[in-house]
Amino acid sequence: MMDNRVIINVGRQLGSGGHVIGRMLAFDFNANYYDRELLNLAAKESGFSEKIFEQNDERKGFFRGLLSMGTPHFNSGVYKSSFSQESLFQFQSDAIKKAAEQGSCVFVGRCADYILRDDRDAVNVFISAPLEYRIEQMMSRQNVSREEARRMIEQEEGRRAQYYNYYTGKKWGAAESYDLCIDSTVLGLAETEKMIAAFIRKRWEI
Repeated sequence: MMDNRVIINVGRQLGSGGHVIGRMLAFDFNANYYDRELLNLAAKESGFSEKIFEQNDERKGFFRGLLSMGTPHFNSGVYKSSFSQESLFQFQSDAIKKAAEQGSCVFVGRCADYILRDDRDAVNVFISAPLEYRIEQMMSRQNVSREEARRMIEQEEGRRAQYYNYYTGKKWGAAESYDLCIDSTVLGLAETEKMIAAFIRKRWEI
């Protein structure tokens, strides 16, 4: 391991507390935290508007609709012929690699585990929780009905899985894709973070 540099890639089910645990891990390891912050980095990397990356965020198949809407950024025939969703993914990948080169990082989602698959300092974690728990979290967070919360989870996770599976050739949420999979409700968010941190320290002897 290079100078105690730690790269933690966090996959998560919607409503499982993955974002909160990711932030706690970043604090614990004095690492930079990247979730939606990656969209800003990718925009700077590419020179395109951050809004374009927001519309594409962990979604596959938006690009055709964006063109049909006549979005100002894409009115030029040059962009229609040479710019693709794969280009957006590549810009985001480059931003992730550049951030990882600069020191310890926690990346939430966005295929970071695949993008950094050759980084020997990386640990890949997937955080899950029972569906009923996640529905309750979404009901409280979004102030929606149980049916709407379930629908939101199913739609968002369907998009995440499609995006991840397409770009990685692996299966989103499958244990073999990660170093550690954990249900955040067994110990609670704080203790789950401690367990993940202990796993990482044991692996690197830090």
